[in-house]
Amino acid sequence: MTGKVGLVTGGASGIGRAAVLAFAREGARLLVADVDHGGAEQTAQEARALGADAASVGLDVREEAEVERAVGVATQAFGRLDFALNSAGIQGPLREAAEYAEHDWQQVLAVNLTGVWLCTKHEIRAMLRTGGGSIVNVASNFGLVGGVGMAAYSASKHGVIGLTKTAAVEYADRGVRVNALCPGATETPLVGKIVDADPVAGPEIISQITAALPMGRMGRPEEIASAALWLCSPGASFMTGAALSVDGGFVAR
Repeated sequence: MTGKVGLVTGGASGIGRAAVLAFAREGARLLVADVDHGGAEQTAQEARALGADAASVGLDVREEAEVERAVGVATQAFGRLDFALNSAGIQGPLREAAEYAEHDWQQVLAVNLTGVWLCTKHEIRAMLRTGGGSIVNVASNFGLVGGVGMAAYSASKHGVIGLTKTAAVEYADRGVRVNALCPGATETPLVGKIVDADPVAGPEIISQITAALPMGRMGRPEEIASAALWLCSPGASFMTGAALSVDGGFVAR
């Protein structure tokens, strides 16, 4: 990845942060984006401490103008865009489908699906100008199966996989690869928010998810980042339109 230019959304924490540091260790040049600009800059500082050329930008992925600006910052700062990891996402409240509030539904879909589409849209445009690239959209194991209380989250992540497959087919002959990464339960702040959203049901849901993992434990952000690194690298050059599960065996059951 030496010299390759990448954009990582959701880079302030969790999987996004771990991925930035993994890319930095492999010599990539990086723009770290997050709605939490301070957190994004902290991650960029950590990347620079590893010897990488890294900058940061505040980004609300729900706003197309901000997405277009962030992609423009990357191409202006580094001259091109070779890869992108779209990992910005939210959980939303835990509610059965018939109990979900429309506002909460719209919020989850706006960030997790529309936001990924907007990023993919403008990243593809940038990559086409310089001969192609690789995009990895972070979906979820719940983008492959249903999850109790996760109507909006699961729907949004299924949508990410559908978007990914469609874009992959559309741009395969123009040098742009698009894949989805489907993490299982991972030790990130997002998992903590499940408990915060419902202190009564949340811990039980986390316990049930962990018990359902054949490996018997949650993943670490670094383990998911390793898969993202490979998908963005030349080593995955014949892979596009895939939904890669990194979930401790959850969907294999």
